Amino acid sequence: MTLVQWQPFREMELLRRQMDRLLEDIDTLSGPSPSKQHNWIPAIETIEANDSIVLKAQIPGVRAEDLDVQVSRNGVLIAGEYRQEEQPDRTHSEFHYGRFRRVVPLSTAVKNTEASARFKDGILQLTLPKVEPEVNRVHRVQISNRADSVSSIESNAESIPLNASEPDSSAKHS
Repeated sequence: MTLVQWQPFREMELLRRQMDRLLEDIDTLSGPSPSKQHNWIPAIETIEANDSIVLKAQIPGVRAEDLDVQVSRNGVLIAGEYRQEEQPDRTHSEFHYGRFRRVVPLSTAVKNTEASARFKDGILQLTLPKVEPEVNRVHRVQISNRADSVSSIESNAESIPLNASEPDSSAKHS
């Protein structure tokens, strides 16, 4: 007997695509709907490397100047508009026109101020450098025994917690 790992998000995505196809078939039969113009969401692909996340969005027919891309520490917003050209002889269209908006949560925090983007052949590619993991740095503090002197303490506040089970081998015992 072969065990297959259940992937709930994959099945939800397949269900969403089937529903989209069903609704598109209904829309095709009933004619164009103004509300359909706002339902288009670009497909995305993410590739995670050791030091960055590469996010690609498939946005054919949209111009770079019609895109708005915003990156936060934990997510990406891609918004824009696919403008419909005026063609009085058009009798049928299955193209998606109008505004779109896609919010993509990220699995790892990124340095949003260092993000870069490239748009070529309908593919938007974002390179998002990851935030470096915090390192527990410890700095030994010199203690003065004079009451009138002030000690300067250098330390990284985020790195103070030490694992109590690890004794400090460099501590002096008297």
